[in-house]
Amino acid sequence: MAGEREGRRPREPALPDLHVRLRSELGRIDDTLRILVASMDRLQGLLDAVVAISREVELPAVLNRIVTTAMDLVGARYGALGVLSESGERLEQFISAGLSEQERLALAEIGLPRGLGVLGHLIRYPEPLRIEEIRAHPSSVGFPPGHPHLRTLLGVAISVRGEIYGDLYLSERYDGQPFDVHDENVVIALASAAAIAIENVRLFERVRVGAEQFQRLLLPSLPDLRPFTAAAIYRPAAEPSQLGGDWYDAIPLSDNVVAVVIGDVVGHDLRAAAAMASTRNMLRALLFDQTIAPGAVLSRLDRALEAITNNPVTTTTLARIEPEGPDWRFNWSTAGHVPPLLITRDHRARFLLAEPGLPLGVDTEQPRPDHSRLLPPGATVVFFTDGLIEHPGHAIDESLEALGDIAAKYADLPLPEFVQALADHHPSDGHDDMAILALRTPGS
Repeated sequence: MAGEREGRRPREPALPDLHVRLRSELGRIDDTLRILVASMDRLQGLLDAVVAISREVELPAVLNRIVTTAMDLVGARYGALGVLSESGERLEQFISAGLSEQERLALAEIGLPRGLGVLGHLIRYPEPLRIEEIRAHPSSVGFPPGHPHLRTLLGVAISVRGEIYGDLYLSERYDGQPFDVHDENVVIALASAAAIAIENVRLFERVRVGAEQFQRLLLPSLPDLRPFTAAAIYRPAAEPSQLGGDWYDAIPLSDNVVAVVIGDVVGHDLRAAAAMASTRNMLRALLFDQTIAPGAVLSRLDRALEAITNNPVTTTTLARIEPEGPDWRFNWSTAGHVPPLLITRDHRARFLLAEPGLPLGVDTEQPRPDHSRLLPPGATVVFFTDGLIEHPGHAIDESLEALGDIAAKYADLPLPEFVQALADHHPSDGHDDMAILALRTPGS
């Protein structure tokens, strides 16, 4: 009997016990997979957030995107970013999200937070801060009138080039739970990416300002053109690296004659800007020959550019405006450029469509047609470059019609305000730089 007992196999667990253990193990695997999927989703969300932030090219848009992205990543109801002053002792900007319009208006009357309470704690001690009950924190000083009463807080400092730029604050998860270590880690990672985006956009802005200043240095200040009045404006391209070849010029000649030119060198780089300067200077010298019509001047300019430069293709319109009785004779020639726009006293806008010649730098042997018409007293002629009207979503005729409507709408404005209005309300997509010069004949 003893031998028989020793030879028996161990008793196998009952079938119900196996089911329980199997279900338990499957549940554990399911929980692990859920955690893994959640982590992957959070990581993907973080990557998407970093890409979205890096696409912004304006600092206000970057700061707002940082706040809203952080809120989305951790499911927070409220978010804010406080930008510190140079001294690092106070807030000079405060971007918030999640507030109702009523709350926003109430807090706007109070002004910027003064960096007290838990906000000030993070300024003084720039380490990640997680609070489950704000009012119980030693630094808490309560909330100002009109501010929602918050319970939880997650704060992370944003450092740019080793200096604290500002602090990112998040409050109130939608699920009612306090912020956890996973939330903290993902916001810390976002803050690192945000710092890079902030530094990039600041560099972007410095490059853009430098490019615009360089471009403006190449453009002339309009001289006294009496009896005419004139105004001009230049707007750089949206991309800071896109130096343009747009230019304008106006030269008073004898006997109340004025020469006006608008042009655009093909390209968006230093070469285009340099070519613009050399072309403008050559044209200025040629314009002082009173006996030459605009078409002949452009032909001479084209030949000179071909002989002594390697400038790229250039479009331009050159006009001479001279007295003829009580009116003014407008003579012009176009080298592949968009037509001038004429606006009369009765607010009628029409484009001076005529046979265009080839752009400069294409074929110096082709003739350049001249055109002429009378301008009545008080008429405004608008010269502009194609950056004012080009839009990939619209046909050129649609954009020209839209520009004519805009010009007619603002025709009564003084010329400086008039060209400003055209630049502000242009029908283009803003991808290219633009130049506008408007000249108005005397009223009588």
